[in-house]
Amino acid sequence: MRFLPLFLVLSGLIMSCGSSKQAATIPTTDPFEAATANTVFLKGYFPVYHDTTQARILLLVDKWETEFLYVNSLRTGIGSNDIGLDRGQLGNHRVVKFIKRGPKVFLVQPNYDYRAETDDPAEARATQEAFAVSVLAGFDVISADNGTALIDLTPFLIRDAHGVADRLRGGGQGSYSLDPNRSAIDPYWTRNFPENSEFDAMLTFSGKAEGRYIRSVAPSSDAVTCWQHHSFVKLPDDNYEPRAYDPRAGYMSIRYQDYATPIDQPLIKRYIRRHRLEKREPDAEQSRPLEPIIYYLDPGTPEPVRSALLDGARWWNQAFEAAGYIDAFRVEMLPDYADPLDVRYNVIQWVHRSTRGWSYGSSVYDPRTGEIIKGHVSLGSLRVRQDYLIAQGLLDAYPEEGEVSPGMKQIALARLRQLSAHEVGHTLGLVHNYAASTNDRASVMDYPHPQIELNDNGELVFSTVYDVGIGEWDERAILYGYEDFGDAGEDQEGLQAILRETRSQGLDFLTDADARPFGSASPIAHLWDNGADPVEELHRVMEVRQFGLTNFGEDQIALGTPLAELEEVLVPLYFSHRYQLEAAVKMIGGFSYRHSIRNGQAYQNVPVSGLEQRSALVGLLRALDPEALAIPEAVLSMVPPRPSGYGRPRETMPGRQAFGLDAISAAEAISDQTFRLLLDPARVSRLISQHSLNSETLSLYEVLSTVWDNTWKAHPEDGYHAELLRTVQMRFWMHMLAAAGNERSHPQARAMVHSFLQEKVREMENDPWFATNESWWAQRNYAMFQWERYLNDPADFMPDPAPSLPDGSPIGMGCQEWGHHH
Repeated sequence: MRFLPLFLVLSGLIMSCGSSKQAATIPTTDPFEAATANTVFLKGYFPVYHDTTQARILLLVDKWETEFLYVNSLRTGIGSNDIGLDRGQLGNHRVVKFIKRGPKVFLVQPNYDYRAETDDPAEARATQEAFAVSVLAGFDVISADNGTALIDLTPFLIRDAHGVADRLRGGGQGSYSLDPNRSAIDPYWTRNFPENSEFDAMLTFSGKAEGRYIRSVAPSSDAVTCWQHHSFVKLPDDNYEPRAYDPRAGYMSIRYQDYATPIDQPLIKRYIRRHRLEKREPDAEQSRPLEPIIYYLDPGTPEPVRSALLDGARWWNQAFEAAGYIDAFRVEMLPDYADPLDVRYNVIQWVHRSTRGWSYGSSVYDPRTGEIIKGHVSLGSLRVRQDYLIAQGLLDAYPEEGEVSPGMKQIALARLRQLSAHEVGHTLGLVHNYAASTNDRASVMDYPHPQIELNDNGELVFSTVYDVGIGEWDERAILYGYEDFGDAGEDQEGLQAILRETRSQGLDFLTDADARPFGSASPIAHLWDNGADPVEELHRVMEVRQFGLTNFGEDQIALGTPLAELEEVLVPLYFSHRYQLEAAVKMIGGFSYRHSIRNGQAYQNVPVSGLEQRSALVGLLRALDPEALAIPEAVLSMVPPRPSGYGRPRETMPGRQAFGLDAISAAEAISDQTFRLLLDPARVSRLISQHSLNSETLSLYEVLSTVWDNTWKAHPEDGYHAELLRTVQMRFWMHMLAAAGNERSHPQARAMVHSFLQEKVREMENDPWFATNESWWAQRNYAMFQWERYLNDPADFMPDPAPSLPDGSPIGMGCQEWGHHH
């Protein structure tokens, strides 16, 4: 990769690495000379003239019908993960070209979703004329000469290309519009290079703030200013060889319809996204690349975070070495003279927000072929504090004055190494592999939860909290995407052999749709879990959690810290089992499957055995036992209300009491989530279907009866644990009522739940137990009241709202995560 010095700002002018045109001193009637008289010339991909007098950008169009890539992005962010407008965020990228019609120049986006890949011009034209193109902009010609046209690009640049106003409006933050009087071209970040022209504009959006997120980050919420960036990029040459997409390979893809395809072949073509990488010696077992893949880390990243991110990203060279390359993947610090938005640089950017948030692995790629042109990682700077907080709740974090347990920082930095590798993996073309946790952490493309062990001596062990290095699956995935087959080009049999070998090694691949806690059925694909057996891991996590709660005390915060801040440390500890609960629930009504193709090696879809499903149900009920739900009374008495000047952050304990820890609401939040998962419409429908095919599997009636017997049939003495049990009972009752009326379930499932409820209503009406205590009598009467509500309108019945779980996954996205976030 060749580096050129960037432009410097001197006395308000931009100096180019090429020649400069000084302001004209003699009046001229020539349109070109007049228009460029007070400009600075920037030599590069497109000739650019910066008009310093009128603060505009003039572009000399000297390439007609020549396709290039247009990318818009945010150079500066808003600072809120909830709003989702971050520093360095890539926007749309499109193949475009300039055309001239009479006195007008147009920027046109061809339609590459529908093509005819053929040597027959008539056949290609027939497809082109069948589908719409998009004219993105029109320009008046200032001057035309010798096949070139000078246009004013400024209105194209000073517009909301990134959709900031739409995002603010859609997120309920207010109605904003671009204010041209407070917007202008930014000369410093308007730069030119041999293969890309870069433009930058300061944009101000005025409006009335309606949401708390924008108020929390903008100094004056009626005026929100950010810098949007535009890139015109030369497209790669035609020497790149697209590689076929396979649903087992673990890659992002492009797809299009090729109307030149023979009728006996698939119309839709799919290719993976990947960088161009070729061996210098294609036939050699090990070879250096023609051009290595180099990533550059944001110099704004502080130590020791900087070293951790460098270490984690560099793990990928291990995978490329396994694929036969020598020093093909490198990570270095971004040079001072380099612009992170320059498409010649793959970058790892350090992004600040007001709250903890997602990280992203994005890329600029050629929509025609899938070739990745630029990898762009955005890592949220506050993400490291989540693992720090988890460790703080378990360790003797501050045992003595001036001391801090070194384990907290070690755990947090270990997570950052894994995070860096994960997001870089996305920019290499890889999607998530959420089955990797069941294969002994076979991929950094999974979402790992910190694995903290409790040894036989009753001591916490952090030595394996996160894995180190690339996993076995990652090496196999890189082999599929980057194996160099030499002069023969793509070798379909060679690619299939790679996938067969991967499967033979027992390495599974399942991704986002397979792992969601609601709707999906895979028993091995989960988010934020560990271990081959979800139920066994739930028991282990519960033991560690109980150890932490039992030993929780003032040592969890530093001397001089208000005791009320113990609450922030308690929250991730109390709810530390929430994701493993999700994994265990997926065993119930779950079935095993793999993404396969027809090749004589089909994988059979098999329901989870009845024994395993019942084991999962027992695990859930243990987690809902009052003993497990109880916050120790010593902790409740230790944490006072919030003092003046310390508001309630978003990651504090849910509650209705206004002051102090609300143990009942905390139990209500986690039990509500558990029953929402257990009685999910798709799950109860699968229970009906599975049991009809195999009576040995867990039936819906057995699920309802087992939970009922362990909740409503339990009769503890009155007091703290009894109140927690009543909380669990009522959430179960509410979600049964909702399930009975939910039209998204099989009618047979609704009928079963409705019949079960009728049965239990009769039992409660005749059970003398409820009359023995006023609290139990109130519980029974309120359940009957909810039953009458349900009978009045079953389809529209909504349970009484429970307190929400505090944010656990990065703030602003709940448990949702599209394939490039983490």
